Amino acid sequence: MRAAVFGAGSWGTAFALVLADAGADVVMWGRRPELCTAINERHVNVDYLPDTELPAAVRATPDPAEAADGADVVVLAVPAQSLRANLLEWAPVLPSSAVLVSLMKGVELGTGSRMSEVVDDVTGVGADRIAVVTGPNLAREIAERQPAASVVAAADESLAQRIQSACHSPTFRPYTNTDVVGAELAGAVKNVIALAVGMAAGLGFGDNARASVITRGLAETARLGASLGADPYTFSGLAGLGDLVATCSSPLSRNRTFGEQLGRGLGVDEITSSSRQVAEGVKSCEAILELAGRAAVEMPIVEHVVRVVRGELTPTDMLGSLLSRSAKPERHGH
Repeated sequence: MRAAVFGAGSWGTAFALVLADAGADVVMWGRRPELCTAINERHVNVDYLPDTELPAAVRATPDPAEAADGADVVVLAVPAQSLRANLLEWAPVLPSSAVLVSLMKGVELGTGSRMSEVVDDVTGVGADRIAVVTGPNLAREIAERQPAASVVAAADESLAQRIQSACHSPTFRPYTNTDVVGAELAGAVKNVIALAVGMAAGLGFGDNARASVITRGLAETARLGASLGADPYTFSGLAGLGDLVATCSSPLSRNRTFGEQLGRGLGVDEITSSSRQVAEGVKSCEAILELAGRAAVEMPIVEHVVRVVRGELTPTDMLGSLLSRSAKPERHGH
């Protein structure tokens, strides 16, 4: 199988390694020619995974047409908010029969679209040629070939099985799911919940506080999913609870780390300028809150994170405001 991976960041690179381990020939597209040269000559992504040797079956190019040429599967691994602009550029060179796979976890600002919806809107390929890979997939651990499981979600079960086979390596175990809505919402919202958990950790609070935010965050995610037609079981699986726990618990999580820095008193711009990595929750929280508003779903943790990102609340004020909300039943309350 021939695969193209558009995006040479941590997760795109780690997934290229997974595809190569599963037997594919992989060409990565990278924006910077010097990074592509380093990948080709040294078999290392020096900017994002400098300690990981990439398989010989992985090479890179800054030319989108070269990356896409002959690809059976095109994997999209760019920041969520830049997907549309990138796809508009890439769409003319994508093979007409290729399956498009989204690795992105976000909701588009302005439109409230999930990533698979953006892919379909720009390319017009239809849902039967779009798949999503999501789950507890911290890039560095996967690049180190530590055991991991994931979910391949596609409206067409046979397509999900095809991508499952393409990325099933000795250390990466994918499961299939036809609930694309739930899988994508879970992946997007967990980044925002991880920001809140990180803030709690940065303020010095312990496991009780973090577990409470994680659990109530999952409840918010499931409410939004139910209102948009998702399968509730998705949120208790790898795409939901699994990804949420990994992202909220690990120091490797960009969103958890970003939130922790907020809790320690740093500002959004200050944190953003200090890293080339993108914390998707910071970019997508506004879009998720807008989506919840249109669906008439109350998401207090997401709302409070948005207010911190806007500079309207401090992390201390955020947690105090959440704790002071009126008490409600756990199962039916908001």
